[in-house]
Amino acid sequence: MTQSTIGTRLGGVTAVAITAIVLAACSSGSTTAPSTVGASSAAGSAGASSAAGASSGAGPIGVTLITKTSTNPFFVAMAKGAKESADKLGITLTTAAGKQDGDTATQITAIENAVSKGDKGILITPSGPDVNSAIKNARAAGLFVIALDTPPDPADTVDITFATDNLEAGKLIGQWTAGQLAGKAATIALLDLFSDKVVSVDYNRDQGFLQGMGIDVKNPQKNGDEAPTGRYSGGTYTIVCNLPTQGAEDGGQTAMENCLSKNPDINVVYTINEPAANDANKALTAAGKTGVLIVSVDGGCAGVGLVKSGVIGATSQQYPLKMASLGVQAIYDLATTGKKPAVSDGLTFFNTGVALVTDKAVTGVTSISSDDAAKICWG
Repeated sequence: MTQSTIGTRLGGVTAVAITAIVLAACSSGSTTAPSTVGASSAAGSAGASSAAGASSGAGPIGVTLITKTSTNPFFVAMAKGAKESADKLGITLTTAAGKQDGDTATQITAIENAVSKGDKGILITPSGPDVNSAIKNARAAGLFVIALDTPPDPADTVDITFATDNLEAGKLIGQWTAGQLAGKAATIALLDLFSDKVVSVDYNRDQGFLQGMGIDVKNPQKNGDEAPTGRYSGGTYTIVCNLPTQGAEDGGQTAMENCLSKNPDINVVYTINEPAANDANKALTAAGKTGVLIVSVDGGCAGVGLVKSGVIGATSQQYPLKMASLGVQAIYDLATTGKKPAVSDGLTFFNTGVALVTDKAVTGVTSISSDDAAKICWG
């Protein structure tokens, strides 16, 4: 998820459920300082963007959406979903974003601004554990805080999270990869998000992918501690590298180049998101490598196009508009009726769904085609 920048259980998402997800979503980086649209809104040093000014009883219901970046298509779609819901409900929406993935300082400033101007709630895609203290302070001040896409660690740092089951998303692309290999040796490059901070979306996707491959992981909340060689469900494997990309295209290219310098025979590339996958492919092409299986997570329209063209073999599609619209609705419901949202059964968050997208289906792994995914993609 940045701009230019897995069992057969599918997290309950079948073709019918996918349609429901899309209908819900439709109904409803570098960056920037917050911006405002519509009614005026207090803008702090981090910036702001207000959608409609509305009132409910004692006054307007203010909500601040804080994303990791403002340029990643995933977060652009999220902001769109939030604005559509805010406009519909008459909520004053302020948006803010980090300058790049991992920029917690700007996110902290935006949290503090939301508290200062008396918002009812905050929606945030946390860039790392450094924001936890500011979130706790906001909750202590009476704000309802919802995480989107990236559950914080610990999960109860926020009131609730609306997110993809990232572990399941990883498992799906791992199972697909194992099926495609059909017993051939796997020489694997793992292109992760960070190396200097621990974020749940990072380790859940990486570890889910390895579990889907049938590789034994040691600590499921830590990347890179599994045995570098061993067996996956179909044959033998070698893990060449775990390198960070920052979720960016250039990061994907650099990481892939470094992995190839360690072992030029890589035939499987896991990527944290589609922008990283796109430029990882550029590095492979420049090195004259063909037939490499690249898998990813996101499911934006650009990523679905990469599946269609064969750059990405399979990706797990998630639904950011739904995350955001549900988040805005939850804060509205809390402010007007006192009703609080609940987590999905057996999880510590509300699961907004995931579907495997590929044009090379694997027996036993439920998937949808790139054509079907293109009808419900975002960005």
